[in-house]
Amino acid sequence: MGAYAALAVGLINMRYQTGADSNLSKSLALVIPGALLLLVALTEPGKKLLNTRAAAIIVSVIGAVLLVYSFVV
Repeated sequence: MGAYAALAVGLINMRYQTGADSNLSKSLALVIPGALLLLVALTEPGKKLLNTRAAAIIVSVIGAVLLVYSFVV
């Protein structure tokens, strides 16, 4: 769900800030990690990796940082 949220927020940000300086790079900072995490979550090795406690912590921290970034941008 976090991957989809980051992807969606990045795409929404891209649309609502059309014409703003560095809009594409700011939005891609949300879209790319979200898309990568979504792709990892859809593969069998990725599912096994994401089931570990360390991966859950790392993904949670990255998700929190992306969430804060989405409000700051």
